Amino acid sequence: MPPEIVDSHCHLDFPDFDGELDDIIARARAAGVTRMVTICTRMDKEAHVRGIADRYDGVFYAAGVHPMRAHEEPLVTVDHLVNLARHPKFVGIGETGLDYHYTAESAAVQQASLRIHIQAAQETGLPLIIHARAADDDMARILTEGFKERPYPCVMHCFSSSEALGMAALELGFYLSMSGITAFPKSQELRDIFARAPVDRILLETDSPYLAPPPHRGKRNEPAYTAFTAKAGAQLFGMTEAAFAAQTTANFDRLFTRAARTAQAA
Repeated sequence: MPPEIVDSHCHLDFPDFDGELDDIIARARAAGVTRMVTICTRMDKEAHVRGIADRYDGVFYAAGVHPMRAHEEPLVTVDHLVNLARHPKFVGIGETGLDYHYTAESAAVQQASLRIHIQAAQETGLPLIIHARAADDDMARILTEGFKERPYPCVMHCFSSSEALGMAALELGFYLSMSGITAFPKSQELRDIFARAPVDRILLETDSPYLAPPPHRGKRNEPAYTAFTAKAGAQLFGMTEAAFAAQTTANFDRLFTRAARTAQAA
């Protein structure tokens, strides 16, 4: 049997998976992926994402407004996010963050949205799930300002930013999540950043349907492929696959405490 691992960030509601979820979940479990967190990126999709989590054992969900969507609808409120967090399978706030690569013109709205999500994480104690691209200075500043006001847990999802942002996040006690990018042949600089991080602060994810690791690069990603990123991570940290799987699963449980409690009660 493969070692048990967790896909801490996927998008099972995306149309890439329409009509295939039973098979997607079955393949994930066969690959050792016993738990998944499916992420809602816009409020009008929350009910659908929640329904997926309700339908499958071992599937949890988080909800927020993706930074690239922040300008497309009225700002979500802290109260709205806190109310969503009452659902027993709701385990995180986001994804939220900053993305100046494609949507720099909405930077002010993105920053306002990010601060709302930070406050919701502070209010609920649930981990903040951060998307960061081409906005490292503002990201580090806003996350640090919020943390100094009131600490909160956080993961830098699909981390592929600068070493400076990675180290700033780790200094705040945050986690870095490894996606399939980490296994790309040209990602040595990113692997070097992860190698300098404490292994007890590393999570695994697919961000599926995007960013499939080798040998599936360029194809649709799915939660089962977390196993390939786990293998690359084990090699990076000089650990056996079983030991790395156990470590990253323990890390997930430490951060996503509601998912851990649910698993223990099952």
